[in-house]
Amino acid sequence: MVDSVSSSSSSSNSMRVGGLASGMDTDSLVEQLMNAERQKLYKMQQEQTKLTWQQDSLREVNASLKSFDTSAFNMKLSTTYNVKTTSSTSSAITATAESTASNGTYSIKVDKVATAAINVSAGKIGGSSFDADAAIGTQTFSNTTDPLTVDDLKFSFTTYDDSGEPKKHNFEFKTTDSLNSILKQITNSDAGVRAFYDKQSGQVVLEKKDTGKYNTETDGKEIEFDSTNKFFSTFLKLDQKNEQGAQDAEFTYNGVLNLTSHKNSYTLSGVTFNFTEETEKAVSVTVSNDVDAAYNKIKDFVDSYNKIIEDVNAKLSEKVYRDYAPLTDDQKKEMSEDEIKLWEEKAKSGMLKGESVLQNSLYSLRSAWYNNVETGGAYTQLAQIGIKTSSDYLDNGKLVIDEDKLKGALRENPDDVYKLFSNDVEGSRRGIVNRIEDTLDVTMNSITERAGNTDKTNQQFTLGKRLDDVQNRIDDFQDYLTQVEDRYWRQFSAMEQAISQMNQQSAYLMSQFGSA
Repeated sequence: MVDSVSSSSSSSNSMRVGGLASGMDTDSLVEQLMNAERQKLYKMQQEQTKLTWQQDSLREVNASLKSFDTSAFNMKLSTTYNVKTTSSTSSAITATAESTASNGTYSIKVDKVATAAINVSAGKIGGSSFDADAAIGTQTFSNTTDPLTVDDLKFSFTTYDDSGEPKKHNFEFKTTDSLNSILKQITNSDAGVRAFYDKQSGQVVLEKKDTGKYNTETDGKEIEFDSTNKFFSTFLKLDQKNEQGAQDAEFTYNGVLNLTSHKNSYTLSGVTFNFTEETEKAVSVTVSNDVDAAYNKIKDFVDSYNKIIEDVNAKLSEKVYRDYAPLTDDQKKEMSEDEIKLWEEKAKSGMLKGESVLQNSLYSLRSAWYNNVETGGAYTQLAQIGIKTSSDYLDNGKLVIDEDKLKGALRENPDDVYKLFSNDVEGSRRGIVNRIEDTLDVTMNSITERAGNTDKTNQQFTLGKRLDDVQNRIDDFQDYLTQVEDRYWRQFSAMEQAISQMNQQSAYLMSQFGSA
């Protein structure tokens, strides 16, 4: 019996003949031959993976630098260095101070606190069945038996602005609207009035949102109703004459200056005083430099810089494990997750070792901190305010702070500390923070040119071009592998067919000899 021949079709439609005629494991042989050919492909894929890792590492550094650059903005504000704190001898008066406020003690006596105008219904506006959430046209009011009409719901009232000028507010509602919805819309309007219905008392409250007296007329009201409309007077039982409470704050500054304010606050020379109650005698408010707050802001900034130095130096000095190449998919199949993790930790190590962009950045950052700043003030270098380089060489140029010295500088001369950090000029007078920002901008742009960002295509940065090049070589080599595999199968198929023909001839000859 002649051996049968099996065949299958490859991706290129060439005949693939198995090893039934020869008895060889053709599939295994081809696979072994192709594995040898694929070694070049694996190397290209590993190169691609390394480039991707390097790109990711650089982008991580750029993100850290961007975060540090953002934090530098606050270090350019004078309020960072000249923070003010206040204290008061009474809780009746508190204060906040701007950085421009003068240190010292201020005396305030409050004779009146500001209050807001308020008007309340003269008794319940409805009976026990009155529903403020139901359609207002269906409700019965206690002050009249007349039904409420659409015309009644067209009304206006007048309030007064800061300059005492009247401003009219017009409203129009439907009888299907509820009282609560009407009052809510009045509250949400720009009239500056709060309106609501109190279910327990059955009364409506109408009050100014802001304290103070704005209507300058004698006995003038803050919320004036339209006298021709019955909505307020008849249905809601509100009478302008019953309004009360509008009052300005009255106080005396340093025993001499008598002042008024619509609000329970007033700003003098950068200090804002807040009143909560009247005082029998003058209250002392003290303004001084908040040295701790300014110190903590500088310390946080220095700590952020030290973290950048630590992280970048760690990446620059990471050990390279040359025996740990990126794993192929086939290699990962033979390993556990923990083994893969440990392997890739070593494979990724040293991706940025000796990276020139980062090395140049560290050098420029150190120069930004250490070079003199010609401020024209008391301080021209960091050491004068207690900030210097660590003496431990393992710190790689980190900064250390002499707390007492820095706090002393902030206490005695915060403006010159500000100039040292934030002089926004060019040349030798440029402040430390501005120099740092300049260096960060150059570094981040250089990294972006090398590693790109999410807004750039591969062809717009160096590593992206290399990744595209590797991918093109991979694609071409995969086409080559397909051709090689087809060639191997054609050769083995030809061999199988030849053996099959020889087997047929041998069987034929044997049959002839057997019949002779």
